[in-house]
Amino acid sequence: MKIAFASSEVVPFAKTGGLADVSGALPKELANLGNEVKVFMPKYYQINEHEHGHHYDSLIGELKVSVNGHEHSVHVFYGKLPNSNVDIYFIHYPNYFHRNKIYTNDWDEDERFILFSKAVIQVMQKLGWEPDIVHTNDWQTALIPVLLKENYGWDKLFHNAKTVLTIHNIGYQGRFALDSYKKAELPPELYVNNGPLAHEGDSNFLKAGILYADIINTVSETYAKELLTYEMGAGMDSYLWHRYDDFYGIINGVDYSVWNPEIDKYIPYHYSMEEFSGKFKDKQFLLEKFKLPFNEHVPVIGMVSRLVSQKGFDIIEDVLEELLNLDAQFVVLGSGESNYESMFQKAHNTYPKKMGVYFGYSEELAHLIEAGADIFLMPSHYEPCGLNQIYSLKYGTVPIVRKTGGLADTVQDWNEYNELGQEIGNGFSFYDYSGQAMLQSVKRAINDFHNKPVWEKIQKNGMIKDYSWKHSAREYIKLYQKAVSKL
Repeated sequence: MKIAFASSEVVPFAKTGGLADVSGALPKELANLGNEVKVFMPKYYQINEHEHGHHYDSLIGELKVSVNGHEHSVHVFYGKLPNSNVDIYFIHYPNYFHRNKIYTNDWDEDERFILFSKAVIQVMQKLGWEPDIVHTNDWQTALIPVLLKENYGWDKLFHNAKTVLTIHNIGYQGRFALDSYKKAELPPELYVNNGPLAHEGDSNFLKAGILYADIINTVSETYAKELLTYEMGAGMDSYLWHRYDDFYGIINGVDYSVWNPEIDKYIPYHYSMEEFSGKFKDKQFLLEKFKLPFNEHVPVIGMVSRLVSQKGFDIIEDVLEELLNLDAQFVVLGSGESNYESMFQKAHNTYPKKMGVYFGYSEELAHLIEAGADIFLMPSHYEPCGLNQIYSLKYGTVPIVRKTGGLADTVQDWNEYNELGQEIGNGFSFYDYSGQAMLQSVKRAINDFHNKPVWEKIQKNGMIKDYSWKHSAREYIKLYQKAVSKL
């Protein structure tokens, strides 16, 4: 298959979240399965073409891209995804993409991604490259399925092309004033007088993509089910129900060439299921980093996260004093809302031997916490997929999660499955979004930590799991085949 993959962020060039990780890894695995893949993203000012060996693509030259009736002169850089043969095209238009942030609250945020979406289509036209699949991601590229049918439907190049839209987080929808559709130069009947693309009097790029894409998916099976509910659908549930037969969930993969305790370049001691002593030494090293005393009989509970309510820090706040009175130590890496940063700073000041904190982000510390901690706490209010719990499984760091989204799909509660006689549990979980429900799971985990045969079984149940992109990429191929088979 020929697959065009459009994303607003791609590792290692630009990243704000999991979308970038997916966009940097999935195309490589699709190519490894024998497909021809081309990736498209904006060329933000942070991207240094000299560092990555990119160059202007002379085959494409200058593009004239129309937004709101005005033509913009757009250039294209060309290169390869690192360690692959996957082509990547960077849409270069400094007026829109040379900003301090990847995403802005600027007045022309809609125009930025309208131009990007049209440029993706026009690059394929210039190349004469006929895609079988155009894979779009989140609201920033969700207009592409609409544009292909309504604005570029005359071009035979796209007559056999099918579109896939992946929703990475339903909370971000690309909602603007209704005239954003006019800026995209879509037919007025689609949005005036409460036309099908209008949403509560506004434009909504994600809704438009949901209505037009041939196939829609999100990043875990449980999150897909949650998005069909009024409580979790963020206003899109009725449209997803309308597309129910074309809506799927596929769990994200992880890159085990980066997140693997046997080869991890960021941790001082490597280890495996067969030789576990390195984890014990990593725990000592981690505690030294955070200036906490080491005691092999006291579990270390790690957290790496944005410090925001969505990630469960409001319910942590409700029971923080009780958590700190448990026989455990905590290490926290992250930044976010000031009230949660203050909460952890105060906890560190009050319990300097039990709470270690680092505000900001450090790739080295993120890996070290996964390797050195005994337990990883991830009590999210909602979590489309989640990656840290999957990293934790690989590192033998037992996750405690709330049963939501991808957390529910990847972590099986030890006590729940042990009661069924299966002994396949690889972590601990809770349903109710409350501090007390979370606290009880933490207590269960600490109790089992002191039962070494049980704890080792839980760790190995997690480490043996395979959430590599190879499996997820094959699931995406099945989606593409469903799309191609549609009339």
